[in-house]
Amino acid sequence: MPFCKQACHYCDFHFSTSLKYKDDMLKAIEKEIAIQRNFLEGEKIETVYFGGGTPSLLNSDEINRITEQIQHLYNADNLIEVTLETNPDDLSSQKIASLKQTLVNRFSIGVQSFFNEDLLWMNRAHHAKDAESAIKASQDAGFENLTVDLIYGYPLLNEDKWSYNINRVIDMGIPHVSCYSMTVEPKTALASLIKRGIEKNIDDTESSEQFLYLSSRLQENGFEHYEISNFARNKRYSIHNTNYWRGVKYLGIGPSAHSFDGKNRQWNIANNAKYIQSLTNGVIPAEQEILSSKDRVNEYIMTSLRTMWGLDIKKIEAEFTKYKPGIIKNLSKFFEKNWVVQKDNHVTLTVSGKLYADYIASELFIEDEFQE
Repeated sequence: MPFCKQACHYCDFHFSTSLKYKDDMLKAIEKEIAIQRNFLEGEKIETVYFGGGTPSLLNSDEINRITEQIQHLYNADNLIEVTLETNPDDLSSQKIASLKQTLVNRFSIGVQSFFNEDLLWMNRAHHAKDAESAIKASQDAGFENLTVDLIYGYPLLNEDKWSYNINRVIDMGIPHVSCYSMTVEPKTALASLIKRGIEKNIDDTESSEQFLYLSSRLQENGFEHYEISNFARNKRYSIHNTNYWRGVKYLGIGPSAHSFDGKNRQWNIANNAKYIQSLTNGVIPAEQEILSSKDRVNEYIMTSLRTMWGLDIKKIEAEFTKYKPGIIKNLSKFFEKNWVVQKDNHVTLTVSGKLYADYIASELFIEDEFQE
């Protein structure tokens, strides 16, 4: 859902701050759901994820319109997780009560920080008290399957603040947390402010130290660090995102949404007006890429190494046989650095290795389609 009340300074996702065309967008989305009904070839759907933008701007009736259509057109008997990304200021007690009348059973709450000055610096729409209230109200209403987002690595975040933010997640009994290092994306307000010298740039060393503290602190308190940016206790992993990392097919609906059918990637145009116009004419405005075996093995390397389940050597051997020798050879230097370990044919990143995940994956990537 590509709509937000206001633009966060660091965000480069596709969205609009005008809700003028929300009704037209919903109609277009419903039309795309219908047109794409054969994309997954009848496979059972386990999860639905409302992302954005800010999908908590939708009311319960609008959410029901979408989920009812999915249930009608798709094999949704096994639907077990329906996540709604939310801003804390949207989650009033009244809104939460209305959401109980939908299939939504998991909230992803964009907390980012429990400090007002940090939220103001980010240009977030909510205040710290909104975050605490939203979490407590959700729990009181019976929404136990919660995840919150936290951000680290930005200039205002010192050691004491970061410790407090992590402790609040622990103390409030939240079963899942996603934590992201602040990055400076081109064409964002933050990039402009840094370029003009109004704001400090990101300190990578500080960000790394905060990541290591985060991982240690949460694991001490019963969380599994199951993916580089994600932590869960009591096995409350995000089923939806875990399926991404494991290469399960998925269908993305809406402007800028991506889809994957196991062999091809497809992505919709990142323009609301053109998306709506195209769907009005019954055409999905998307581009497609047919993935080569090189593309698929590189994607598997990148996604699998991010998780605690790691890169499965047996899978490489079975599905990407010709690339196995090169991958094994390139892994050797990372064993020596103690950035990766191997157990039962699964290669995983060590804590220090997680700091270099992108670099390690890029060094393992296959460059030549016929590389042996």
